Amino acid sequence: MAVESLRCRVCEASYPAEAIGICVRCFGPLEPVYDWDAIAARVSRESIAAGPRSLWRYADLLPAEAPADGVSSPGWTPLLPAPRLADALGVGEVHLKLDLANPTHSFKDRVVAVAAQKTLEFGLSTLSATSTGNLANAVAARAAALGLPAVIFCPAGLEPEKLAATTIYGARIYGVRGSYDDCSRLVSELASEVDWGIVNVNLRSYYAEGSKTLAFEIAEQLGWEAPDAVVAPIGSGAMFTKVWQGFQQFERLGLIESGRPKLFGGQAAGCAPVANAFADERAVTPVRPQTVASSIAIGNPADGDLTIATARESGGAVYAVPEDEIGVNISLLAEQAGIFGEGATGAALGALREAVRRGQLGERDRVVLLVTGTGLKTPQLAEASGDVIEIDADADALLDDLGVAA
Repeated sequence: MAVESLRCRVCEASYPAEAIGICVRCFGPLEPVYDWDAIAARVSRESIAAGPRSLWRYADLLPAEAPADGVSSPGWTPLLPAPRLADALGVGEVHLKLDLANPTHSFKDRVVAVAAQKTLEFGLSTLSATSTGNLANAVAARAAALGLPAVIFCPAGLEPEKLAATTIYGARIYGVRGSYDDCSRLVSELASEVDWGIVNVNLRSYYAEGSKTLAFEIAEQLGWEAPDAVVAPIGSGAMFTKVWQGFQQFERLGLIESGRPKLFGGQAAGCAPVANAFADERAVTPVRPQTVASSIAIGNPADGDLTIATARESGGAVYAVPEDEIGVNISLLAEQAGIFGEGATGAALGALREAVRRGQLGERDRVVLLVTGTGLKTPQLAEASGDVIEIDADADALLDDLGVAA
């Protein structure tokens, strides 16, 4: 770990490397400042490949010490080719980054693993978060693994599947009457009154760094090369911008030589403040979420403007996906690749389809689609293509129905 301080990604104001989540001057996101000379002296492809099969193989590029042995860790999730999906879309190659293979079945396990280590390092008493579901699961599970109490704030009325996957770990959950943004305002006020590690508030500077490991793994799994494009869902925008930063850092260290990918982001149309601002070439303005894709239903995204800048710098784009296409895209992924993703994945696949329709991606491109969570948490979103056919336990009758001669 070589963190020197924190720096605002907007105004570049400097802060000590403490539990601070946002710039007090411009309210921009803070990020750790690393000693790149020290990192370059000890990090190589060989040193990384010799590390654990988890995100901690990149510990030298993260702001926290790796956990002690015996604590499960996320990361090093599969990157699988999806040739039938690629053919259906008209893309040269599509690879699926399956972060539903993490301990609580979403990419949030990555960011929480880093934030939880900072909670321990700072001597904070409790692991906490505001969440639309996946983050709640990850925080509760990580707290249980580390022996910490967990307190989580969610919008009231969250899907029962996500609540059950949080309470099982013994976390205390408060259902806030309102949206995710209402939860965030409440917890931001609370942060100065308690000695908690609130992963997406006072620990956000460190928490967001976990998303870089998606880029690191993709590059390593592709033979130390960047793909032509990465397509991701967008909620707060933090993951999207950190994936871009991950490729930048690997390039800076000479670990990849093939350049950086274009980044395309997807939002559901019922909560698309970033996509709409991108289309209108203006700053992001808050909206009230009205979307089936609850895991990315953030109406006031903290990194929204930075997401737009990142998409433009990469040569990519951010698109709004119609609400009635979210379930269709979930089913398309399942039918063509055998993977059941959540609503966020439906938005990401919708963005990929739009980029193909506009001629921005095509038959010469190698594309990575981020599958950030499992559809088993939101099964009601899927557009099921068939019904269960009830039959008697009669083989002759079944053969007749199938048109097969006995």
